[in-house]
Amino acid sequence: MYSRERNLLISLYHLLHPVIVLDKLRTLPTPRNCQLYNLGCVPYGTAWDWQRSLLEARLTHPDLEDLLILLEHPPVYTLGTGSSLAHLKFDPQRSEYPLYRTERGGEVTHHCPGQLVGYPILNLHHYQCDLHWYLRQLEAVLIQTLAHYGLVGERIPGLTGVWVEGVKVAAIGIKVKRWITMHGFALNVCPDLAGFGQIVPCGIGDRPVGSLAQFVPGIEVAEVRVQVAQAFGQVFGCQILPQAGAIPPA
Repeated sequence: MYSRERNLLISLYHLLHPVIVLDKLRTLPTPRNCQLYNLGCVPYGTAWDWQRSLLEARLTHPDLEDLLILLEHPPVYTLGTGSSLAHLKFDPQRSEYPLYRTERGGEVTHHCPGQLVGYPILNLHHYQCDLHWYLRQLEAVLIQTLAHYGLVGERIPGLTGVWVEGVKVAAIGIKVKRWITMHGFALNVCPDLAGFGQIVPCGIGDRPVGSLAQFVPGIEVAEVRVQVAQAFGQVFGCQILPQAGAIPPA
């Protein structure tokens, strides 16, 4: 009798199990779409204008989809809102490269070709309205990207960014307005690091700046773009949708 009841229960389980699984699938949240714009080398001022326009559009229309812009910049220095000019080793009136003071957090940094820059335009109401969470998520994207190349990305307590063997390879600086994000991260893939010698990068004078090329000879930005986009989708749980076109629409 016990065996017959057991077999009946097993039969009922196999009969009902697909329904249970389907019901569970129906209750799972649909991944949020994130449009990916993979661009080339874009002047900093142009990309900055895009970001401000995209952010303002989402303040007015919060239902607009999220974006991730990946690009490189010609050589440029950028300052955060409260950045100190003491971290510049040159006269700001006679800078070799353009110098911008922006609304992001953090100190001075340097962008140049060979560095992959990511600008996520996200509505954090669909994720978590928590700046610390967001910063750690961006770090996680970079750490996961590094892991693809067998590198161990590390965080340093009290600082923002990602290090490999004590060398800083990625910087993060963000701006969030009503939980819409702009600015983002910069990953040194294979840049000329000379420009960093003219500043105290991120205001941290006792830790060197490096690049992935020091650890992975021959690495190129094009291949890292793919890994960053994949990691971003996995870490944020969003659906990455590659887009055509050179200019993200507002």
